[in-house]
Amino acid sequence: MSVGGRGTLPVRPKGSPVATPWQWASLWRAPHRLAFFSGVLLLAASAAWWAVVQVDRASGLFGLSYAVSPTLTHAVVMTLGFMPLFFAGFLFTAGPKWLGVDAPDARAIAPALALQVAGWLLWLAGAHLHQDVAVAGVLLAAAGLGMQNGMFWRLWRASRVPDRVHATVVALGGTLGALCAAGIGVALLLGEWSVALALVHTALWGFIVATYVAVAHRMIPFFTSGVLPMIEAWRPFWVLWLMLATVVLEIVSVWLMLAGWGEGTAWRLLRGALELGIGGVLVWLAWVWGLVQSLKIRLLAMLHVGFVWFGLSLLLSGLSQWLLAADGVPTLGLGALHALTMGFLGSILLAMVTRVACGHSGRALVADATVWSLFWGLQVAVLLRIAGTLPGASGLWLAAAALTWAGVVLVWGGRLANWFGRPRADGRPG
Repeated sequence: MSVGGRGTLPVRPKGSPVATPWQWASLWRAPHRLAFFSGVLLLAASAAWWAVVQVDRASGLFGLSYAVSPTLTHAVVMTLGFMPLFFAGFLFTAGPKWLGVDAPDARAIAPALALQVAGWLLWLAGAHLHQDVAVAGVLLAAAGLGMQNGMFWRLWRASRVPDRVHATVVALGGTLGALCAAGIGVALLLGEWSVALALVHTALWGFIVATYVAVAHRMIPFFTSGVLPMIEAWRPFWVLWLMLATVVLEIVSVWLMLAGWGEGTAWRLLRGALELGIGGVLVWLAWVWGLVQSLKIRLLAMLHVGFVWFGLSLLLSGLSQWLLAADGVPTLGLGALHALTMGFLGSILLAMVTRVACGHSGRALVADATVWSLFWGLQVAVLLRIAGTLPGASGLWLAAAALTWAGVVLVWGGRLANWFGRPRADGRPG
């Protein structure tokens, strides 16, 4: 049947709205819909909870009580809560293409997602109700994450493509993440709070950051060269090995600190020098990958600006280590951590999920005015949070950062959740 003649099917322009009601059934049309919707739900819940905690700390307005340290609760859910759910949406959409295998449908991944969502909501509730409730929640979430990672390992084993390096990094990172989640529950049962926090940082670097650098190494040059042909898709493997070596360095540092061996001047000077050197290389890499050229295209610029935060976080951390070695006063350390988590991880998350959501909902691959404004609102939240870590800073800085972060993710997440519950804008299946 030809297009455009009498009796032919009408063709809906790409990106035009579809006048259909939001339906739960639409979430089952593709893995990314259900996974991203789950991630949005948990991201919104954790962001709103943390904003309430920070407002209460600054004003005493709500009079909250805690069964688990709010700092630990926040660190765990921000590291292992919503991030793996967004990973699932990406890895069961793009991952099968990397591996040359068939993708699972949404129903296949639903149990793993449901366990994680239920577990982390229970974790947040248990933080106020009873530690045992929180422990049950984190163990439930660990089981779901283990199931999710096991599914990805099965795709990996079924693959016959010669290059599985990036997928291997992701699968190994997911294994470590599930083990850390389970370990946090055991550590809390044993009353080992410091071990639980060390496991959070291990999961942050060995699971979350390792997955990000694998995806960034593979996708940022590819996306850039596809849109800006004058930029070569340059991604030598030494860049990936350098970023993964950074992951190892940070994990080793976590456990040296726990053992009491990471506080000496010599180690701080060495660690600081390595972080400053690697941070400088990563900022240079962002430039080589087309940072300046990308600023003409919003969706691409979001990826590049996010990657710059990775280098900046290491520069801040390295400087913090040298200042600690010089005068023993902790400064910039929490700022470096949030440059990494909110700046690097948050910015890339917003950019990548927006890109996948647009592409797989039949919309144009662009960051419209709403997304662009939200992205820069996120950058403001990062700067507010870093300012709140400086000596003598008021708790109002933290409350402002938490409220800004919550505002950004609630608007962004609500918009995407609306898309996921409706058919594609171009009328195609999926």
